[in-house]
Amino acid sequence: MAGAVNEERAARHGHDRLLALLLAMAMFVLVVDTSLMNVSIAAVVRDLGTTVSGVQSAIALEALVSAAFIIIGGKVGDLIGRKRAYVLGLLAYAAGALAMTLAQGLTIVVVMWAIVGGLGAALLLPAMQSLIHGNFEGAARKRVYALVGAAAAIAAAVGPLLGGFITTVLTWRLGFAFEVLVVAGVLSGIRLVRDAPYTGPRRVDLVGSVLSVLGMGGIVLGILVWQEGGEAVGALLLVGVAALGLLAGWLVRRRRRGQPALLDAGLFASPWFRLGISQQMLQQIALGGTMIALPIYLQMVLEYSALLAGLSLAPLSLTMFVVALVAGRRAGRRRPATVVRVGFLLIVVGNVALIALVPRADFGWALLLPLAVVGAGFGLLVSQLNAYTLGPVPEERASEAAGVNSAAGSFGLSLGLALAGAVMLAVLATTFTTETRASTVLDPADQDRVAAVLEHDAQVMSNTGLAELLADEPAAARDEVVRINTEARPPALQAALLVPLVAGSLGVLLTFGMTRLRDPEQSGTSDTVLGG
Repeated sequence: MAGAVNEERAARHGHDRLLALLLAMAMFVLVVDTSLMNVSIAAVVRDLGTTVSGVQSAIALEALVSAAFIIIGGKVGDLIGRKRAYVLGLLAYAAGALAMTLAQGLTIVVVMWAIVGGLGAALLLPAMQSLIHGNFEGAARKRVYALVGAAAAIAAAVGPLLGGFITTVLTWRLGFAFEVLVVAGVLSGIRLVRDAPYTGPRRVDLVGSVLSVLGMGGIVLGILVWQEGGEAVGALLLVGVAALGLLAGWLVRRRRRGQPALLDAGLFASPWFRLGISQQMLQQIALGGTMIALPIYLQMVLEYSALLAGLSLAPLSLTMFVVALVAGRRAGRRRPATVVRVGFLLIVVGNVALIALVPRADFGWALLLPLAVVGAGFGLLVSQLNAYTLGPVPEERASEAAGVNSAAGSFGLSLGLALAGAVMLAVLATTFTTETRASTVLDPADQDRVAAVLEHDAQVMSNTGLAELLADEPAAARDEVVRINTEARPPALQAALLVPLVAGSLGVLLTFGMTRLRDPEQSGTSDTVLGG
């Protein structure tokens, strides 16, 4: 009898370990996907015959779609079943990766990778959270959350290196094909997953859902349209801000009337939750701005291959991973507010150093120290913010709070990517036009032609690519335009790095509000931290 019990326990233990590994693999592929795209920008631009700003827009759009629909994705999982939502999310993500493997133009990247893949992530992330909660208990649940978090950190650390190696030695397409194989492996073990039934109200808040999408979508799309030189930028931004304001009022009204809403406005009654998601958003704005500006600098200014770009970014990603791991193990020895303040300060200091070095650095490893400082800052934030934000949330509201937290992070990432890209191109166009007008080599007709092109289609280009584009022009004019390009790019990249610098500075300021509060109690010891 005892032997049978032991065998059953061992079988159950093996089942749980395999399921935890498969969930960690799903998280790994989600995170490594964006890293692969970032370090492959130059190769994707070349192979698809598109532009840097076009690929930038696709990266920002993927994060935006995920952010705009992640809360809705959680509600869809409640209605159709978390396991089914998990499977659909994985299939959509695999479809996006497969499309990247076969893509011949930017349109398929935008439609399948950015939109379909973004919707897949919006379904997958909240469903994964609920399935971990429903398939594991007690200490085992905590271990699985830690394993999935570690998978995300490892993917962030090795993603640039793995993506750079595959892109340089083989082709970036194989990196996305690898993602498809990982998703297939995860789906092969779907029978191990028990569904986590939803017992709450099943009514859909259509008004809240529409306002949520319009709010986040309007703001980021407005910035992307500005980046591409489009029209109606102000109208899009106004729609976004107005929709978010209306959403806040709608949620409060629904709560007062006791009606189902997209999310419970009572979550925001907690100052810990408000500060936590605000800091999460600022952290991701800083990360998005950093991770769009630096790969472009390395690949378009220093003309590095994807592998060298990945190696040059390694100090940031590896330091982030190591510091997050060490700080997580030492959690509790310092106040979370203090650790978060140090993290944002390191991001500020590192970005100040990067801004100073960009015009002077002739090789990527010259950025090693500031990148390590920035990575340490992100590592400290990663080790604290999720626990600070979600730790005090009562168990019955954990899934909803995690969805809001993920939405804030994804929105911040998309905003950082879009804003840094737009600022970079705006400064590039202004500087390039000014230098062109002041040139004594280019004749007035050439000056007008360059200014007209930049007004509608400013691009970050390598000097080699620009020289090839101007191959049929007179040598003196070609050399002058290349010289202007050389001088115009550093200020543009410095301006882009102001985005993470400002986000980090705002994060430092918010930590003063965190220090005025007592440290949040975990939900296991108190269910009263989140009011209402």
